[in-house]
Amino acid sequence: MSGAAPRVTASPEATAALGAALAPALAAGDVLVLSGELGAGKTRFVAGLAAALAPGAHVRSPSFTLVNEYGGEPEVVHLDLYRLGTGEVDALGLEEYAPRAVLVVEWGERLPAAWRADALELEFTLGEGDTRAIAARGHGPRGTALFAAWRALP
Repeated sequence: MSGAAPRVTASPEATAALGAALAPALAAGDVLVLSGELGAGKTRFVAGLAAALAPGAHVRSPSFTLVNEYGGEPEVVHLDLYRLGTGEVDALGLEEYAPRAVLVVEWGERLPAAWRADALELEFTLGEGDTRAIAARGHGPRGTALFAAWRALP
């Protein structure tokens, strides 16, 4: 596992821009594990990422639908596990999405360990006002490669 000092964003727009900046490094099969309290900027980050990969995507928190598909190349599949326990995640059929999509998972700490074993983990922390700190860690070979891409972002 690799990690680094958090990146700090000063506005919701800057948080979305960070998601957009990471998007070109992503490929089908990648898993992004997002964690952080409510309102920490996870959905805003996904909005920027999805806008870069699937222009015109209307991103909203999938808290009630659990899974939103945004199309794009690669396809973006946005999940929110807030209302699920770890055992319930297996019923979502994630293995159907993985070969063709980037899985971006809010409350991703609820994913089974096998899904997090080769992923980029982003932890969002609230700061003062609109400030957010986003810490990254890479797990496994692909997660480590995505972490290197994260570190190289401007």
